[in-house]
Amino acid sequence: MLLQAAGFAMLAAISPTALIVMAVFLGSANPRLTAMSYVLGAIIMTVLMAFMVLVILRTTGLNQPRQHTPRYEFRLALGILSLAAAAFVARRKKPVRDPAEPRRGGLMDKLISQPSPKTAFGAGVLLFAPGATFIAAVQVVATAEAGIPITAIALIIIVALTCLVVWLPLLTFMVAPEATTRVLKTINDWLRGHGKAVAVYALAICGVALVLNGALGLTQ
Repeated sequence: MLLQAAGFAMLAAISPTALIVMAVFLGSANPRLTAMSYVLGAIIMTVLMAFMVLVILRTTGLNQPRQHTPRYEFRLALGILSLAAAAFVARRKKPVRDPAEPRRGGLMDKLISQPSPKTAFGAGVLLFAPGATFIAAVQVVATAEAGIPITAIALIIIVALTCLVVWLPLLTFMVAPEATTRVLKTINDWLRGHGKAVAVYALAICGVALVLNGALGLTQ
């Protein structure tokens, strides 16, 4: 159970956007406090969503043995949703902007345009809204016949792995700020040119994993 949940959580951690935003905050005027606020927002959002998903799934009875088919149907549906998201991102074209028109950024652009602890916290909350693989990771725990201690440990592992892309750069920055900044800049530059492809592949891998897991579960 722990291994399967950790696998889905690692897939949920693949977020080029979250890493790019972290690079922006670590390059701000107050990098430590701003980045810490970003990590705090991400962790709080992830913890709350993990608890809510766990409660909802167990309240609906999906942890009961008689709900074997519905639980795997749900996982299969999550996989199909992830594949659909991959197809959408792959087909979406960046709109051509008239150079004469002022740039109109979205909410995330506004949050990172003037980095501060407040906007960083909001960015963490917004970027770490639950995705299909995160929900699947929590579902593995919710449907397992495990006691409170094992369930709590599993949720901690899921949260830690899901937020890995933000707390690990902050930790390395605390130890070696210059080296971390250089590495993040290199990764950031690469992601700006390949971020879409990374997102598509990540969503596709997540979708295939969930579809296979759900389909195999239904045949058992």
